Amino acid sequence: MTMQNGKPAQDSSQRKIEVTRADLPLHCPMPGMSLWDSHPRVFIPIEDSGKAVCPYCGAEYILKD
Repeated sequence: MTMQNGKPAQDSSQRKIEVTRADLPLHCPMPGMSLWDSHPRVFIPIEDSGKAVCPYCGAEYILKD
């Protein structure tokens, strides 16, 4: 597991990532994700359905209120 500032860094290999409205607008990779293996930043629309998948890495995002 990759460490960042002494804490485990979140990465998209976790596949299901919960986000809140504070994380909007949603983009992947998110802050705190490992950068050495990341893809270009892509903004992901999640507001309407509450769920979305990154087209690059397949990470599933779930919007929690």
